[in-house]
Amino acid sequence: MLCRMPPQEGPLGRLRRGHEELVLDLLRRHGRLSRGELGRHSGLSRTTLYDIVATLVHDGAIVVSAPAPALRRRGRPVETLTLNPHAGQAIGIDFARRAVHVAAVNVAHEVIGSASEPHDAGLGWQERVDIADRLVGKLAEGALRLGALNAIGVGVVGPVADGGGTGSEPPSRTGTGSSQGADGDTARRLRHSDEPLALLRARFDVPVLLDNNTRLAALAEATWGAAAGDQDVLYLRLSHGVGGGLVVGGSLHRGAWGLSGELGHIRVEPAGRRCSCGATGCLETVASVGAVLDAHRAAGGEADQLPAFLARVEAGDPAALGVLEAVGTRIGSVLAAVCNAVGPGVIVLSGELTQAGAALFEPVERALGADVVPLARHRVDLRKAALNEAGGALGAIALVLHESPLLSRYPARPDAARPARSASTSPADASPDSEETP
Repeated sequence: MLCRMPPQEGPLGRLRRGHEELVLDLLRRHGRLSRGELGRHSGLSRTTLYDIVATLVHDGAIVVSAPAPALRRRGRPVETLTLNPHAGQAIGIDFARRAVHVAAVNVAHEVIGSASEPHDAGLGWQERVDIADRLVGKLAEGALRLGALNAIGVGVVGPVADGGGTGSEPPSRTGTGSSQGADGDTARRLRHSDEPLALLRARFDVPVLLDNNTRLAALAEATWGAAAGDQDVLYLRLSHGVGGGLVVGGSLHRGAWGLSGELGHIRVEPAGRRCSCGATGCLETVASVGAVLDAHRAAGGEADQLPAFLARVEAGDPAALGVLEAVGTRIGSVLAAVCNAVGPGVIVLSGELTQAGAALFEPVERALGADVVPLARHRVDLRKAALNEAGGALGAIALVLHESPLLSRYPARPDAARPARSASTSPADASPDSEETP
């Protein structure tokens, strides 16, 4: 239940409570919305919506703000609504391979702050949680109010069976299968994801939601980044590994066992190199940073690190450009196949390899255009990620805002603990406002 309301009897009371919960849930998921946008998302009539909004504003569950003077146009300014930013905050932690990233956001979708700290590969979970605790402490010295901490979202590398859990016991992890035949390794990695859950619950004493960090970055791009506002997003990260994520209908898609988004393990070369998953010829064996550097050296290049390779790309080195042409073509074909299956409106590419710019994006677009179904050819928008290393942590927060019952602590009615609203607020909030005219 999303808000605590006084008991009401009868079907009309239950219907009204359902409408209130719907409005609160939409604001939790989408952040700032106008009344018109709320109406389109909710399907409620204008009269019903305005009555519900007026009650929630009066109760302090949501707040109203007018656009900045510089953004106003002719006509009556369109007010926007958000959850009360003082109602709660959420922390996101991304345990990447060689760094810990932390971010904090309030329930009004306002980013409070972020911090990062690198570490050696192979660092133990206890030490990594210590780093996360220290970074959260840095945020607490600023605007973060730990007393209002409602939940923590966490991203980790590798498969996560069920997207974590919020109970006192570790969540069930039954999804141990792997299409690549590495069942034992996958099962071990799934069990390992229980360790940070237990440590974080003990350290912060709040609910914890956990998921794959690349998949969470997809959710972050759809919430705050390059695909903000889009409901169906395909995300691919090209780094030292290759992974992805799907946002379908505005929600993160995990699959039956929480193993969706493994785009790096789609086979593109049946007789290709052996992949870490146990199969051969996966996209990761072609489009990861290491694979690209290997291909460049095989073509006569000398770059042994990504910066040197990118410098050769910028200089127009034929070997480097040829490698990216081949890699981009493989990537575009995989993206087209996924598009034909799930029909996203936006594709977001991220990761260090995207620093190659047009030399990578142009062959991806050509292959995508050639292989996607004709009806979708001009409907899929390819974009570069906007959030970079903060994506996993922000996606972990988006996970909390989408799924955790953060609104349960809203007071039911104004009381002595909350300042009374001014008399001039309610009439303006309750009255309809017109859309701005150009």
